[in-house]
Amino acid sequence: MTGTLEATTRTQGRWKPRDVWCALAGVVSLALAAGAASTVAVPVDSDLGLVAVLPYPFWVGVLLLNVAFVVALRGDAAGPARRPVMMWLVVVLVLVLFGTAAFATDVPRGEVAFRHLGVADALSGIQGIDPDIDGYFNWPGFFALLATVLRATGLDPVAVALWAPVLNMGLWLAALGVLMRYLTSDPRRRWLALWLFCLGNWHDQDYLSPQAFGFFLYLVVVALLLGPLAARPPEIRGFRRADLAARWRGRLPAESRPGHRVSALVVTLLLIAVICASHQLTPFTVLITITALTLSGRVWPSRLPLITVVVLSLWLAYPASTYLLGHPPLADAGLQAATEANVVDRVSGTAGHVLVVQVRVVLTLLLWALAAVGAVRDWRRGRLDIRVVLLAVTPLLLFPAQVYGGEMLIRVSLFALPFIALQACSVLLPTDGSTRPSALAAGGSTRPSPLAAGGVALTCILLAVMTVTGRFGNARFDVFTDGEIAAVAAAQRLAPPGSTIISAAHPTPWRSEAYLEHRYRTIDDLCRSDLSTATCGPLVYDYARQNPPGAVVLLTRSSEASLVVQGTSSAGGLAELEEWLGAQDGVELAFSNEDARAYRVTP
Repeated sequence: MTGTLEATTRTQGRWKPRDVWCALAGVVSLALAAGAASTVAVPVDSDLGLVAVLPYPFWVGVLLLNVAFVVALRGDAAGPARRPVMMWLVVVLVLVLFGTAAFATDVPRGEVAFRHLGVADALSGIQGIDPDIDGYFNWPGFFALLATVLRATGLDPVAVALWAPVLNMGLWLAALGVLMRYLTSDPRRRWLALWLFCLGNWHDQDYLSPQAFGFFLYLVVVALLLGPLAARPPEIRGFRRADLAARWRGRLPAESRPGHRVSALVVTLLLIAVICASHQLTPFTVLITITALTLSGRVWPSRLPLITVVVLSLWLAYPASTYLLGHPPLADAGLQAATEANVVDRVSGTAGHVLVVQVRVVLTLLLWALAAVGAVRDWRRGRLDIRVVLLAVTPLLLFPAQVYGGEMLIRVSLFALPFIALQACSVLLPTDGSTRPSALAAGGSTRPSPLAAGGVALTCILLAVMTVTGRFGNARFDVFTDGEIAAVAAAQRLAPPGSTIISAAHPTPWRSEAYLEHRYRTIDDLCRSDLSTATCGPLVYDYARQNPPGAVVLLTRSSEASLVVQGTSSAGGLAELEEWLGAQDGVELAFSNEDARAYRVTP
């Protein structure tokens, strides 16, 4: 018997042929996808974004990677493939899905990443924090950390912004991997949940930003709530009010080590304070989550929601009071306003752009439908985890509370995604109670049949295609060229300190330097979306001329494309507006290349 055990141990320590082939498939997939993405020509001229210009080897790599993952996930009766193999496949998926743009260009995507670099640069050069500058300086925690890291390490800020999506996804998955251990004991469900989280993450919120940092801290806080701070309520039968009150008063910590428990509580409170100092929205999500888990009897101590309210209120009342005086939190609250800003206003523009938006909606609804069916199946089998349901549903409470620039639904979907992915595993990886530790200890297996594995593979491939479509659907105006970067640098040289730089629209790679030296406006904001020459031309011209230090009007390919793709204007209308502005007194063309023009306007 001892010899048999030793032989089994030696066998388990060896890499099986399946593990080797899956790991090699990951290498081939990464080579195909990265090589194909590096051949993409910038700028992207399709309204569908990168999905229309990525060569077929990229999609071969995506297909091979998902098949390799399902083969590794299916594994054998003992479980999925070895842990290093599964981790390697997840790493490749992150590089393929979230590093595609970095393989195609060395310029970070999106305007906001450049702006955040500028805020960090401004913080490192001023004495103290002035909340009167703008909203970022009312929540400076992330930017202070970013400035410290950049100055301490000497890293290239542009390179950090370029690879921030890959880095942030790595941090999210690391926190999520720990969190999933408290929600399921089935390793297959854990790996599949991580995979689905990546495949469903079209939201594009992982760039260099406070919300990406805050979401990582949010996942860490949830892991602490479900682990060291989990509660063990007393066994009380019945549902009378007295019984519920007794359950509330009798909540006990599940963690048996007091020192470990107290340390976890201190870390949780510290993270809550950092979140409150770094982002406007994430603290409210943390508060809702803590309150929901506490009311369900799942968190110790029961006063943690009250402590969170105090910390959040103190930050809003003092450091962030300057911003809130001009921006009341509930000024645009309401379900109708939120629906119009987050749904109706987004389904407009060219046919390609509308198709991309529809793909995003379908992808989100598909994952939520899988999660709903999975929840029903688990409930019928008596193994529905109320913690997963609460964590998936409670972010919806934020939707009618704030329009949030039309992005509230995106943020709500992101906060719910980890737990939607886990609940969807009940459909894609159905089991008969084998997630229970007792069943697994008794030799229960969740290995899917070949037919079921094929269904999982097809689902993953479909989700991957939809995610690439939704995530990079704005590539026509959020992927910048070297010519646009040169034009922005020229505009900043031409603009005297205190002057205004006016761009056509927000997708402009500016404000990464000299953040406090200039005012930055867009024609789209000045004209309130009426970009006709007769109405918008005089408004922009008068605003630029009346600025005492002068102004520079910067018209870039990406900013103009955003107005055309989203249906705000047409290419002919923008050309007419530019021609009219260039013909006015005191306006001269000071810089020009194939992707941008900069006009100097004398006061």
